[in-house]
Amino acid sequence: MTPSAQTARPLAGRVVAVAGATGTAGHATVRRLATAGATVACAGTDARRLDLLLDATRRAVPGATVVGQVLDLLDPQAAGDWADHIEAEHGSVDGLIHLVGGWRGSKKFTDTDLSDWDFLHDQLVRTLQHTSLAFHDALLRSPAGRFAIVSATAAARPTAGNAAYAAAKAAAEAWTLALADSFRGLAAARADTDPELSQQHAAAAILVIKALVTPEMRAAKPNAKFAGYTDVADLAETVADLWNRPATELNGQHLWLTPR
Repeated sequence: MTPSAQTARPLAGRVVAVAGATGTAGHATVRRLATAGATVACAGTDARRLDLLLDATRRAVPGATVVGQVLDLLDPQAAGDWADHIEAEHGSVDGLIHLVGGWRGSKKFTDTDLSDWDFLHDQLVRTLQHTSLAFHDALLRSPAGRFAIVSATAAARPTAGNAAYAAAKAAAEAWTLALADSFRGLAAARADTDPELSQQHAAAAILVIKALVTPEMRAAKPNAKFAGYTDVADLAETVADLWNRPATELNGQHLWLTPR
């Protein structure tokens, strides 16, 4: 590959899995990764929405290598099989971007419906647990393994009507930081036995937003300011940039895409 081609396609040769790929941020993220040259393996729960995503990406990025699989990531076996399939099919897994989302809330704290917590725990926490456990070892085997979730300012600053959502996001952050500690600790353990293996290659990071805004949302409300919102294109750019940062500097970090 020529230097100019490497510049245009910096992720050529990388294999990146995107969980929750058909959601709000999925289209922009998958397209950006494909444009950068990555092979993108997408998972979603709706076959029609997944087909639309794949078709739109292939039209926008001629020659893109993008595949999809309908999965229920609440099933740990399905998550494990997905990770194994990607590595067997493509030779490696260099990234897992967890975009599975959802929101439930209330007007007042005392109006909180705890069934909202059950829903958010499954969507934001349980799918994260299953995918991170499934992909952990493959990301360690990669020369540049990257893992990222999208969190929210609510995790650090919960509001009265946002209790279930904020608690789920905080739990997701804690889980991701534990994953980061695993990457860090295993690199240190390798260094004790073989100094040549001391370099850390895998990293887990947390992308923090207030909320996301899409071009469709802006078109529907042209006079709205969407103050503090993060454009899905900016989120996608941050995801693609994860491989430009050293693992030791990225691991366990909060990357803020909105004012603190």
